[in-house]
Amino acid sequence: MIDIRKFDTLGHANHGWLDARHHFSFANYHDESRMGWGALRVWNDDAIAAQSGFPPHPHRDMEIITYVRTGAISHRDSMGNAGRTAAGDVQVMSAGTGVTHSEFNLEDEETTLFQIWIMPDQSGGNPGWGARQFPKNDRSGQFVTLASGIESDADALPIRANARVAAATVNAGESVSYDLDAGRHAYLVAAKGRIRVNGTDADPRDGIALRDVGTIIVEALDDAELVLVDSL
Repeated sequence: MIDIRKFDTLGHANHGWLDARHHFSFANYHDESRMGWGALRVWNDDAIAAQSGFPPHPHRDMEIITYVRTGAISHRDSMGNAGRTAAGDVQVMSAGTGVTHSEFNLEDEETTLFQIWIMPDQSGGNPGWGARQFPKNDRSGQFVTLASGIESDADALPIRANARVAAATVNAGESVSYDLDAGRHAYLVAAKGRIRVNGTDADPRDGIALRDVGTIIVEALDDAELVLVDSL
């Protein structure tokens, strides 16, 4: 199955400093038909104004992946971690038994990002945080795993879930494929560029939910930047 969730149908909250679109039920947005997709629970498309951000707040029992699209986000947490993650790079926080963190855009320009939450396989465990650079040239024409709890993905940032976050860049007129195993769920978003997924067209920032499709073939109608979550 393929379900295209158009960008203009997503949940929307504009707080001034934060303009957020919610692919799944989140905060004041509730839709019983969009409570998650497999272990994927949250996919927020956030635009954060310059010199603003999320003040310290707690989480527990969630794997939180931040994919920065433009600008940069600066992280600080109760474990003593601090870091700046720039466009194209990724940070991962395993909330475990509990952690407090802040995420601020300390730049002089707007930052845009995808905030992705995946439910862990088991609750508890020590919280953790990590970040890595993933040059876009390295994922040209192929999906590269950014974060994963799958044993074979040794080079990715670790998460505590049987899930994978992957990304690819594809030139207009070219295609990329991804093999989705039976029983698993994929959720795909083009951060930019129009795409065609197994023959179905989608616009930038539409959500594409897939299951039981075998191989996912993504054709780029424009130069495209893709982010995909594969989970049980």
